[in-house]
Amino acid sequence: MPTLFEETTLKGMKLRNRFVRSATWLGLADADGFCTDSLVARIRELARGELGLIVSGHAYVSREGQAGAGQLGIHTDAHVAPLARMADAVHEEGGAVALQLAHAGGKAWTKGSGMDARGPSVMEKEGEPICRAMTGEEIRAVAAAFAQGAARAQQAGFDAVQLHAAHGYLLSQFLAPFFNKREDEYGGSPEGRARLLREVVQSVRAAVGTELPILIKINSEDYSEPCLPTAEVLRVVDMLQADGLDACEFSGADPVRKANSARFTGEPFFKTAARAYKAAARGPLILVGGVRSYAQAERLVTEGVTDYVAMCRPLIREPGLVARWHAGDTADAACISCNLCFRPASTGKGAYCVAAERAERAQR
Repeated sequence: MPTLFEETTLKGMKLRNRFVRSATWLGLADADGFCTDSLVARIRELARGELGLIVSGHAYVSREGQAGAGQLGIHTDAHVAPLARMADAVHEEGGAVALQLAHAGGKAWTKGSGMDARGPSVMEKEGEPICRAMTGEEIRAVAAAFAQGAARAQQAGFDAVQLHAAHGYLLSQFLAPFFNKREDEYGGSPEGRARLLREVVQSVRAAVGTELPILIKINSEDYSEPCLPTAEVLRVVDMLQADGLDACEFSGADPVRKANSARFTGEPFFKTAARAYKAAARGPLILVGGVRSYAQAERLVTEGVTDYVAMCRPLIREPGLVARWHAGDTADAACISCNLCFRPASTGKGAYCVAAERAERAQR
């Protein structure tokens, strides 16, 4: 029977346990997307907390794909050396690290990049267009940008790369019929809407060779209408595994709305989709969303719901949570799912637990 604290191997990448820090925007990169001393220190602290795998915050693969301030970039060769310091810090603490590659698409930060937002189709807000439809040439350039970003991550010493195809960013926009209204080869059928993502995986695999693990973060379900059903997501993952994908992380299209219910339900968010994924004996699965206790994590693994358990906000409040559990203190995570941790990140202070800060002040 699998256990939480056994060593595993994911396509040659050795992981000291089955805990994953899911990609988390900390807001600590500089104005040009370069990794800073503060960000390296925060990632090193997580590695000291005995996580098996740390996934970086999303790194934009091209300038127009930046999602917001304080976000990592991987769009130039100059970003390699600062990111190598992050990879080195994790390795020095005995952990493994993956760089998440992303493009914001129609959700791009146009004010910061000075470039227009572009996605599969025109997007509107309050009747005004906020995103234009990409040309075929621009779509092909995206696949090349992801491949170049992956090659840079490999050069920087990362143990794996993860493609961000969740949470309404570009790759998930192409998959979702709610966003993708195209009538060319990149739209229409599930196969057409998956074409860009398949081309990205194929291009990344060609760029990094056969050894580097390629992971994906993908919505297992969404809440739009028309929706992207779980059954279709499973079909897409099957296609991607044929293209060279090694492991999948299930999330959802509206993680914040789901997150706000975690303290009330106490249940992992996407467990039903995870069971459907594992029932077909697909490749390794990472499951994120709503895990706040050691008992939850243990059940998910021992019952075969997932191979790896990922967390995000609990590790903002307690970077050493996994080490605490490993040492025998299996009290629940202190995180209350309030989402206040990301407010300071938007002001340049970096994400941290505001609830803990308030509690400390109240005790003074």
